[in-house]
Amino acid sequence: LAAVSWDSRWTSLSPSQFLRRQQVLQLYRKILRAIRDVPAEADRRYLKDWAREEFRRNKDATDEDAIRMMITQGNMQLQELQRTLKLAKS
Repeated sequence: LAAVSWDSRWTSLSPSQFLRRQQVLQLYRKILRAIRDVPAEADRRYLKDWAREEFRRNKDATDEDAIRMMITQGNMQLQELQRTLKLAKS
């Protein structure tokens, strides 16, 4: 997953880079929100640390195709987490 942080290098983003950055931030927020629903505190902590590390590890990614692929993978992982949580509640 590509993480994007704010600093001077983001002041001159192209429109596509700006939109991609917004997608990454939105995905990160959705993942963290979904993790809040994990019942076990230890599992929540583990997943939160995992998500943060994945985004941090990929924060300097610049290849548009690679970033799109990471966003797609991140969305699939989010959907899987949401499905698992839904099943656990039923």
